[in-house]
Amino acid sequence: MSLTFITPPVQQINSEIARHAGVELYVLRLDLMHPWVNGNKWFKLKYNLLEAKEKNFTTLLTFGGAYSNHIYATAAAGNLFGFRTIGVIRGEERLPLNPTLSFAVQRGMQLVYLNREMYRQRNTPALEEYLRQRFGEVFIIPEGGSNLNGVRGCIEIVSDAMIAFDHICVACGTATTLAGIALSLHKGQRAIAFPVLKNGAFLAQEIESLLTNYLASGLPTLYSSPASWELVCDYHFGGYAKVNDELLLFSQQFTQEHGVPLDYVYTAKMFYGVMDLLQQGFFCKGDRLLLVHTGGLQGNAGMEERLQRL
Repeated sequence: MSLTFITPPVQQINSEIARHAGVELYVLRLDLMHPWVNGNKWFKLKYNLLEAKEKNFTTLLTFGGAYSNHIYATAAAGNLFGFRTIGVIRGEERLPLNPTLSFAVQRGMQLVYLNREMYRQRNTPALEEYLRQRFGEVFIIPEGGSNLNGVRGCIEIVSDAMIAFDHICVACGTATTLAGIALSLHKGQRAIAFPVLKNGAFLAQEIESLLTNYLASGLPTLYSSPASWELVCDYHFGGYAKVNDELLLFSQQFTQEHGVPLDYVYTAKMFYGVMDLLQQGFFCKGDRLLLVHTGGLQGNAGMEERLQRL
């Protein structure tokens, strides 16, 4: 596996919808950084890996569903940087393994399955102690890389070179990426997050908590307060990992027209939301938008398998 990471390019989207709205549209292609460890997952893992190395851990343990981008990326990163990896998977084992879990096993990850009741306790000291007793001294990374190390990495997603953009748009799952981006923006820039979960307004509290805890932690930050941010909760398409024919068609047409592949769980929903808001006049003429492509394309193969079985 390659250790080479490339600087993610910024690609302009020449869209008739954007032109009609008087808005310039660009995509930050985090999906192109590396073949396996890309998107926001790399940024959320980076400082967790560094802390594990500094503390002489040899094993990473983390959590995720059967189609998790985080499980996929952690398995790949562990293989790249010399860690043993353990993936605690929600639910029962199903054979044959889907493409996500097959890849993880190929990269040396040991899979452990927890029933959904036990899995809900994944952030409790009791379950962490149980896992340490079972597997020894492991460095535990929370599901999705959602901790202060994850926020620290996500501060690096939007660089100073991107000051010309008025709005930074990103899909939102755990809110870690949005928190990091809000801590990296200049005054006058705004972060807009599109939750992929149903009733995603609850994430506002998660974001506030992450921001408060990060600023109190003493970890490096560019600014003493976050930039303006907001949640747009109308484009979840029924909830996490839920899709319909309209979203699938949009994703396929967008890829064909602009050469940017979208993942169905995250980026397709955010891109759909942005294009719909453009048509509603949500943005001002002259605005420059940067849409963050958070990767996750590996999940499309598993999603397509599931849809074929329906």
